[in-house]
Amino acid sequence: MTEAPSRRNDHRAKIVEVAARLLREHGAAAVTTRGVAEEAGVQAPAIYRLFGDKDGLLDAVAEHVMATFVAAKAARVEEVSAANTDALEDLRAGWETQIDFGLTNPSLFRLLSDPDRVLHSPSARSGRRVLEARVHRVALTGRLRVSENRAVGIIQAAGIGTIQLLLTTPPEQRDEGLAGSMYEAVLRQILTDAPAPPENGPLATTVAFRAVAPQLGMLSDAEQRLLGEWLDRAVEGLGSLSQP
Repeated sequence: MTEAPSRRNDHRAKIVEVAARLLREHGAAAVTTRGVAEEAGVQAPAIYRLFGDKDGLLDAVAEHVMATFVAAKAARVEEVSAANTDALEDLRAGWETQIDFGLTNPSLFRLLSDPDRVLHSPSARSGRRVLEARVHRVALTGRLRVSENRAVGIIQAAGIGTIQLLLTTPPEQRDEGLAGSMYEAVLRQILTDAPAPPENGPLATTVAFRAVAPQLGMLSDAEQRLLGEWLDRAVEGLGSLSQP
């Protein structure tokens, strides 16, 4: 007899919950089909039936934990946007939250550092969209000296590298100020020194205009696309001119 969908979903949720706890408390090596089955109160074949193999189970665990984390971040972005909270303060808070998550969940971080998993992870894409929303708010202030896409890439690369370095350093030898210093270095790369008026800040102004362009509802779709293309080229060109 085929297992009822609701019962199947219950088993799946229980297995993922148990595997996530084992991963968090003991690392990936503890997530065995036998161990998870015993803890979840199911037969081992159920895991293969639901997830295919251990890698499939780990993928499901990573998605479950990341989806919960990203949902909380997305809710926070909506909250601060509605409250008009300072965009730079929110960006810093997001950086600190991400660093803390990576250091608190090393096994999960290592799973999600696998490029193949990232490429196929809905949660990873959702997480990037949250960061894009934060960077977009900064762009609206006229402070970005690079394109929004470049800023997102720099922040992601710096964050991943910082977490990886700290995780490979014994806790007692870690530089507690490293994450903060890296963030300040990121800001120097992506921000102008102060909000720049049009006469002396063409790059920041163009980036800000690019950020608000999608809100110009009086333009047709074709006009929106053309304007976006022009502004992207302008940002790229002004950015190359500003390089030392």
